[in-house]
Amino acid sequence: MLLVSIVLGLIPLAGIAWIVVSGTMTTVDGLFEILIMLSLSAVFFLNAFLELRGKNKPAGPSKPGSPPEES
Repeated sequence: MLLVSIVLGLIPLAGIAWIVVSGTMTTVDGLFEILIMLSLSAVFFLNAFLELRGKNKPAGPSKPGSPPEES
């Protein structure tokens, strides 16, 4: 899921690059397309960030009040 989120976050950035290269960035349509694509990228990259952050968390005790595990 992490890889899918990163790929789907990069695709709108490629669309933004295309809008800039084609020269339609200064039109109203181009500006709104860029805003929409930035929003899509932000959502997918946020999903990837939260997934990475969740994997790095240490597992806590299984039940509240249970003794901590010693290693």
